[in-house]
Amino acid sequence: MTQSNDDLRFEDLGLSQPVLQALDLKGYNNPTPIQAQAIPPVLEGRDLMGIAQTGTGKTAAFMLPSIDRLREADKQTPFKSCRMLVLAPTRELAGQIAQNAKDYGALAGLKVHSIVGGTSVNKDRNKLHRGTDILVATPGRLLDLIDQKAFTLDKVEVLVLDEADQMLDLGFIHALRRISQLVPEDRQTLFFSATMPKQIQELVGKYCRNPVKVSVTPESTTAERIDQYLFMVQQDEKQTLLEMILSERHSVPGKFERVLIFARTKHGCDRIVKKLSQVGIPANAIHGNKSQPQRERALGEFRSAKTPILVATDVAARGIDLPTLSLVVHVEIPRDAETLQHRSGRTGRAGRKGTAVLVVPFSRRRRVEQMLRNAKIDAKWTDAPDREAIRAKDRDRLMQTLLTALEPDEGDTELVDALLAQRTPRELASMLVASHRAKMPEPEDLIANTPEARRAAQAEKHRPGFEDTVWFKMDIGRRRNADPRWILPLLCRRGHITRNEVGAIRIGPDETFFQIPRTIADKFSAAVARTADDGADGDDIRIEASAEAPRDAARANRKGPPQGRHNGKPKPHRKNNDAGARPGPKGKGAPKKARPRDR
Repeated sequence: MTQSNDDLRFEDLGLSQPVLQALDLKGYNNPTPIQAQAIPPVLEGRDLMGIAQTGTGKTAAFMLPSIDRLREADKQTPFKSCRMLVLAPTRELAGQIAQNAKDYGALAGLKVHSIVGGTSVNKDRNKLHRGTDILVATPGRLLDLIDQKAFTLDKVEVLVLDEADQMLDLGFIHALRRISQLVPEDRQTLFFSATMPKQIQELVGKYCRNPVKVSVTPESTTAERIDQYLFMVQQDEKQTLLEMILSERHSVPGKFERVLIFARTKHGCDRIVKKLSQVGIPANAIHGNKSQPQRERALGEFRSAKTPILVATDVAARGIDLPTLSLVVHVEIPRDAETLQHRSGRTGRAGRKGTAVLVVPFSRRRRVEQMLRNAKIDAKWTDAPDREAIRAKDRDRLMQTLLTALEPDEGDTELVDALLAQRTPRELASMLVASHRAKMPEPEDLIANTPEARRAAQAEKHRPGFEDTVWFKMDIGRRRNADPRWILPLLCRRGHITRNEVGAIRIGPDETFFQIPRTIADKFSAAVARTADDGADGDDIRIEASAEAPRDAARANRKGPPQGRHNGKPKPHRKNNDAGARPGPKGKGAPKKARPRDR
């Protein structure tokens, strides 16, 4: 409940005593603007279209009056059905809505259940066998149970679509149309969306009867609530900069309790978490490939600050209420201005200031500047730190650590006396500093944000001895977590060479290419053949000379066989359960259209 209206209280809106008592127990007295506008018409049984951003109190806006209407109707819980159906685009949002429904309806005597993808279908069948008053569901799992004849929608009195625009983005439009056909025509329908695209307007016009329209804009804009910083770096420097920020080796203004990092893909999330763990920074990831228990555990550890760094895709983070989030990092550039605003808007809530950092490759500066103009965001371009700046920061942190007062126990005192008997205080201080400094990684230089620095960096990439090279390849790529940090030692061990004798490394989806000077190429080939299948880790990876450079190989793969054919034969239909999958051939015997997965 981030916004307030001191002149209006919940009891002024016509809510019943059981609901008011539940609100009082949670410490809520004043409705937010969306609640003040939406609750009265919903209590009257009107259909409603609400436009409001996440964090404005939308859930209470539809849940509070609906609980009152269900309670006053005093109907029995329907067998294998529900009286109120709330559809949410993601598992996390569904869980939040269900918990709020239980809190608000604690004194109303209503049964509340939630069903989402990634959990046991049998458990869902069992818990819904006797029906429920309020069901919060993701569309995919709901239709699974309906298709199994384990659940029906013929008793639904209230239908709610939350984050409707996101459901359309995820490809749930066909699922929504089917669900709307299965619920009774005389239901009450409540739409809530952050935006009002044309498809939403069409849905509202088709499924709602003369709806009341309410719209609420935040009291302050994203630009006013959030300090935005942009760092321009090379593509391969993004991870390094991220590690510097999270380890406080490079300061971004503000005190960060919890950090949400956005990546573009599921594999990208996992890769960031893995690399952070390698430098001693614990983090969790949530995305569509994670099981529901894994996602719930990651969110729980994040909210409790046990693991205060969370890496997520746009989809997984949609609708999650994180009021204490202090820093958002866009490791990957958002696809548009709206996504940028939504991502950054995860922070700066509940009257707090937030901070957002956008990591921008040199080649994408113009696109980002246009995106910022479209979003009306005034961001500050910030230079990446150089080696000396990092060392100065390390010195300050080391000094603070060493001067932290500690209460030694009796055993420590005896050891101190023994050390002082053998070494001078200056020698002991030097040893202490060296011991702590050894734990700090050597700072990496990031290229300065100037054209001159970028040209100089390109020139420095030339290494003597690599004027004439041979490309080799290995049968492992990004899909199997290929990483130079372990590939380079593997090549040195398998090929009996040093790190300095390995040139450029190019990691593709399924293959990794690398350069070896031509003068030692034959020696390297013989060595990797001898060390194959020796039993050591990585010896089963095939390494061989490549007839073409990685760019040529990628180009050949892109060309592929003629469209619609596979090795001269018609390309077989590939089953795909992802949202937006192309349907196979139409007509009799055609495969069913893929259903979007619950995210």
